Amino acid sequence: MGVTFAGNPVTLLGNQLKVGEKAPNFTVLTNDLSEVTLNDSKGYVRLISVVPSIDTGVCDAQTRRFNEEAAKLDNVKVLTVSVDLPFAQKLWCGSNGIENVQTLSDHRDLSFGEAFGVAIKELRLLARSVFVVDSNDLVTYAEYVDEVTEHPNYEAAIEAAKAAN
Repeated sequence: MGVTFAGNPVTLLGNQLKVGEKAPNFTVLTNDLSEVTLNDSKGYVRLISVVPSIDTGVCDAQTRRFNEEAAKLDNVKVLTVSVDLPFAQKLWCGSNGIENVQTLSDHRDLSFGEAFGVAIKELRLLARSVFVVDSNDLVTYAEYVDEVTEHPNYEAAIEAAKAAN
């Protein structure tokens, strides 16, 4: 599958995940620079929203939408991953009243991006995508958005999160 950014083909590093596969572990940074891995949220369903940069129009809308939905989901942790610096994520969340989503930075080593096959080689950004990982670390939903500047299928991701356990 080819992914484009503003109409131009890009190269994604890592292997794209498929439903039914075990989600790979990764290490990212929280807003206070502490490390977080997939294992830190074991026992929960994880809806992982991946954006190129949180402070752009579609990324802003995507994060706000999942923030709203997160309040309605039981036993689901909503994680937003980007390569923005942790300080910028914290500032954006504080300025926008985002409290139900945990923003995580993959800026340091692209650990998440390469593990989930979303690191854009040419731009050192993450490709827009959404994953649902169940409490046993199995991928139950994976969407790699064909055109990075377009929105993901919010409804499908939310339904997948509700159905996972």
